[in-house]
This record gives sequence, C-alpha cells and structure tokens, in this order.
Amino acid sequence: MDFLLDDAPVLADELLMPWKVAVIDDERDIFEVTRLSLSRVKVDGRPLELLYADSGSSGFELLNANPDIAVAFIDVVMESPEAGLLLVEKIRSELKNHALRIILRTGQPNQHPEEVVIQEYDINDYKAKTELTNIKLKTCIYAAIRSYRDIVTISNTQLGMEKVITSSQAVLRSRTLHQFGSAVLQQLLDLLNIQTSEVYLVSQSIDLYGDKVNNVLAATGENVRVEDDLSTPILPDHVRELVNFANAGGQNQLPDFAFLACFQIGENSSNVLYASLAKPLDELQTKLLQMFASNVALIFESLYTKENIQETQKELLLVIGDAIEQRSKETGMHVRRVALMCELLARQLGQSPEFCETIRYASPLHDIGKIGIPEHILHKHGKLDADEWAVMQTHAELGYQLLKKTKRVIAKMGAIIARDHHEKWDGTGYPRGLIGTDIPLEARIMAVVDVVDALASRRAYKEPWTDEQILAHLQAEKGRHFDPQLVDLVLSSYADFQAIRRQLPDPE
Repeated sequence: MDFLLDDAPVLADELLMPWKVAVIDDERDIFEVTRLSLSRVKVDGRPLELLYADSGSSGFELLNANPDIAVAFIDVVMESPEAGLLLVEKIRSELKNHALRIILRTGQPNQHPEEVVIQEYDINDYKAKTELTNIKLKTCIYAAIRSYRDIVTISNTQLGMEKVITSSQAVLRSRTLHQFGSAVLQQLLDLLNIQTSEVYLVSQSIDLYGDKVNNVLAATGENVRVEDDLSTPILPDHVRELVNFANAGGQNQLPDFAFLACFQIGENSSNVLYASLAKPLDELQTKLLQMFASNVALIFESLYTKENIQETQKELLLVIGDAIEQRSKETGMHVRRVALMCELLARQLGQSPEFCETIRYASPLHDIGKIGIPEHILHKHGKLDADEWAVMQTHAELGYQLLKKTKRVIAKMGAIIARDHHEKWDGTGYPRGLIGTDIPLEARIMAVVDVVDALASRRAYKEPWTDEQILAHLQAEKGRHFDPQLVDLVLSSYADFQAIRRQLPDPE
C-alpha cells in the first residue's frame, strides 16, 4: 500500500504549520488508534498532521518526500523481521536525516532486545506497543517534538553562521554606503529566510530650508533598480508614497503580505522600512526587521551624513574644474568627460578600485594652476610668444604648489597630475623633463586623455578633429608624447571614449 495522509478534518486555526508525525506500521489499526489518541494534541500551539505508510519501503518513500517530518513511529517487524531496523539505517545514512526523532515500536520485544537495539541503532526511544497507552503516547510525542524543535533551531543557527561567514564577503567588498547597507539587509533576509521581491530602508528628513528629503539607505530584491555605476538605488513612486504614508501615521492600507514600519530618529528625521513579501512574517522575523530598522539604521544614518560630506567634496572638485575651464573660455563638460575617461583607462590597466576612483575625482584639478595665469595670456587668441609661453608653463608648478600640502589622497593625486600631465614620454615635456615611466602613471593617463578629448572638442582657435585625425595623431605620438601602452589601450577601446563624449556633449 502507498503511504497515506491523515484525512481527518482540519480546523481553520490548524492550518498554521502543523507538526508532521509519521506512523510506519503494517497494521492499519495502530495508525488509527494513534491518530485518535493524538487528534487534539497541540505542541507550542501547533496541531499534528499524521502520515501513514504500511511497510519499510513505503516508509522510506514517505520520509524522503517529507524531510520536515518531526517524529516517526516505526514498527520493527513489517515485511521482514528487521524491516524497521533497516529503515532506521537508511534514514540516517542515505537520507542524512539526523533531526528526525525515531521511536521504534514492537509487538515482539523479545525478538529484538531493547538494550541491543538502543545501542546499535540511532534511535530515540524503543517501546513495546502495549506500553504506549493514551497518556504515555501523548507524553512521548510532546518530548519528541520538543526535542526535534530544539535540534532544528540549533541546526538553523549553524546554517545562519555559515551564511554570515559567506555573505560577509559581500559586505566587506562594498564600496559605498548603499552597497554596504544593501548587503547587510540581504544578509538579514537570508538569515531569517524571508522571501521578498523588494525591500527599502528609507530615511526621510526635513532640511534647513523646509524641504522633505528621502534618501535610500539600503535596498535589495529583484525589483530594485539602480541609477548609476555607484549602485545608488532608485526610489520608485509607490515606495515613496508608502514612506510618506507611514510618516503621516497611516495604517492598515498596505498591499497583501507587505511590511511597513516607521521609526523616529530625530526631531526632523525618521526611517521607514518597507518590504514586499511572499508570505506573512512570523513574530521573530517581524521583531528582527523592526530591530534592524530602528537600531542598525542609526549607524547608516551616521555613515550617510559622513558620506554626504564626502560626496559634496567630490562634487566641489568638479565645480572647481568647471570654473577653471570657464576662466579659460572652454566648456566645463571637458573636465567631467576627462574624469570618466581617466577612470576608464585606469580600469583597463588593471589598477586597484581605489586608484580608479581617486583618479576620477582628482583629474578635474589638472589645470587648477591656471588661476595664477594672467588673463591677457590665458585668453590671447594668437600664438603665445616665448615669454608668454614661459609664463603659461608655470601653471603646472602653480597647481602642484596649491595642492601639495594636503594629506587627502584625492588632492595628493591632483597635485601630481597638475604638475606632471604636460610631461612627455621622450623627455621633451615640462616642467621637469621626465622620461618614460619616471612620469607618474596618473599623469601619463591624464596626458593622453586630455589630448584625446581636447582634439575632439571645438575650441575658439580650432574646429573639432575627426576620429581619423585623432587616431592618426595618437599613432604618430606613440612613444614620443604618450606612453605606448596607453596609446594601444585607447586605440583598442576608442568606442568607449566616444560613448563618454556622447553621454556628456558640449553645449551647442
């Protein structure tokens, strides 16, 4: 006979995750008696679901198909005198199921002595069928299920620790606050086994001018989209509405299986955690998500303030670069394009993420020394004479002197680029006449990128060069003006440089 599920009526409140109990016995009456005795039993508020198989082989199929069975009552003698014992061995060795609580029952205790069986087989109890009265059967099931519950809890904790160790790599690899917060949030969801399509932790504050500001501190899920290469999550309209709704004190208007919690952080700041769930949360999951939003989010709030200052500083570097270009009567788009091109070339060289990010923000400072050049020289339409050219060349050293005293890495690199980006590979550049690899790498990158973008741009004294003219110039200056390796990289990925120019075109 195939294994059967208990077909007794199930009350509505019993639909919440019943404990599964298997009865594997070739006497159907034993199953019926067991079902009758345990029909009203609940353990930790959860009812029992009894499943039946009438042989060792069908019992193995039952247990294989239902790995979450908590307790199995197994008859020793079924299709063979040792069918139950053989099933126990297969459960532990083939199914690798060590959480299942196994209670052997026998109607012939003398055939397989208890002392021998309990020593040789990995079971949890051994009873004669006549021993299991109604009361003792209930006592037995309470003890077995509670033991199973604790074993599963310990096992889940071990799995959780493994997930912490493996997922910590994603946290440590995070380069921005959004990546860090999202990695921690995803780790929490994995540990709690929460299935979700989108989760957002949003900070809402009122700035000095009374404007409402929403910042996504963390987000994860297949429906989450990002807006740029820094993986900054985009806050969709429906989430923004829920954040506003939660901050306004709204309740009981959520989509099915959604979680929304609002926590006041300061007088003008709050955090809102929203999750779109596959199923309702249990009490522990809800508690830990609330703890994440109210406590861990405080750390993100502090880090966000610091990151915001850093991002403001980086943005100001671009503004300074724009200002220098405008003083030279050129477009500010040049410094923004150069920043992306320098980063691109550094990545193609295989430089570290820190180097690539630093050159992106340091490159706008390459001509900062021009603020010390007189306007009659800077804005002269014709060719500079020897004296004027000598003055113009001083902008490289001036830029270096302006930046050299700082201890910040971006400004340190900016100082090097400002001074050395006019050096040439063959030693004919200025101000120091460096040759080859004596020229710092960041300055060599800047040299080729600056020329490529300048040649492709319209200037007061020239029309933009064609791509063919630019490529020919690079080939001609390879090993003279430019590092040969960098020229080869630019030639092989010239389409990427063109894409950056299309992304940030000069105004008409």
